[in-house]
Amino acid sequence: MKKDNKGQASSKKEGVGIVPLGDRVLIKPLTPEEAGRTLVSGIIIPETIDKEKSEQGRVIAVGQGKRSESGSLIPLSVKVGDKIMFSKYGYDEVKIGGVEYLMVSEASILAILK
Repeated sequence: MKKDNKGQASSKKEGVGIVPLGDRVLIKPLTPEEAGRTLVSGIIIPETIDKEKSEQGRVIAVGQGKRSESGSLIPLSVKVGDKIMFSKYGYDEVKIGGVEYLMVSEASILAILK
């Protein structure tokens, strides 16, 4: 993640052109193959059967962090490129350049997947 001339986080490397505010994170949901919804035999479980959206995604852009009560900046625990698991109901859908992304606060991120 690059910083612009004002010291703010940037997501231009990914070509998204959006920088989340505060402790928000922009996520691209994983495909069924990336999320492990492909059976060993190679059969993909169709979305018509598995109607739930993936609760896993890749971090595309991050905000600067959250401010503490004293005003100091608390940086986020995730970084661009991390594969994460997030809360099923803790996101907002956004569409940027025809691509669907999810915006979540750091509190809705449950884990970083290794």
